[in-house]
Amino acid sequence: MKLTIPELALVVLIGPSGAGKSSFARKHFKPTEALSSDYCRGLVSDDENSQEATNDAFEVLHFVAAKRLAAGKLVVVDATNVQPEARKPLVALARQFHCLPVAVVFDLPEKICHERNKDRADRTFGPHVIRQQSQQLRRSLRGLQREGFRHVFALSSVEEVDGATIERQPLWNNKKSEHGPFDLIGDVHGCFDELIELLAKLGYAAQDGSAYSHPGGRKLVFVGDLVDRGPKIPQVVRLVIESVKAGSAFCVPGNPT
Repeated sequence: MKLTIPELALVVLIGPSGAGKSSFARKHFKPTEALSSDYCRGLVSDDENSQEATNDAFEVLHFVAAKRLAAGKLVVVDATNVQPEARKPLVALARQFHCLPVAVVFDLPEKICHERNKDRADRTFGPHVIRQQSQQLRRSLRGLQREGFRHVFALSSVEEVDGATIERQPLWNNKKSEHGPFDLIGDVHGCFDELIELLAKLGYAAQDGSAYSHPGGRKLVFVGDLVDRGPKIPQVVRLVIESVKAGSAFCVPGNPT
């Protein structure tokens, strides 16, 4: 299964202990991208299994996640996250920084999770804990989108987890692949005739419709203030819209009036 996630997102791993969340995070994400609740417990208490340190650990996790999102960095939260009250602040954090919350659900059989935990010296709890976490997870499955998760990916077997791949989808405003050359034009203000004259001098020619393009592959960048004052505002707007649609121009908003 291919999991397509935005390049800037808050990815929440959801599943009982032993479901493979940490291994999945190490396989698909940078160490700096994955924030583990266990690791944060260790940071604040020197014991990754200290339940008394849970509140402080999540305070640290949320703080670091906020700093990364503010810097435009992807965040992966590696915790059980099987309860709605654990997920709610994460969805709120994603909204605060205008990025999409993504849920990756590990709905593996309880037996597999329990067998894995038996082999870990730091997991001394009984099967009832896994059973409770699995039940909480399944009660949540149908409501994840209502909670605010824009993408939900459910993995229900070891094979699906092992075979999953991650594709990072560039944001719509990510133009890093564009290298120019560019011609920047600003303050057109509805002066259509003067714009046409300028485009001709720069080597641009009219194409089908109202679009303009350059035979050498140059691209226009309209940096705002297309309208107001001039006599041919609709013609200017139409030229810019069609050129952007044709892929020969970009446009950023100018003043609202």
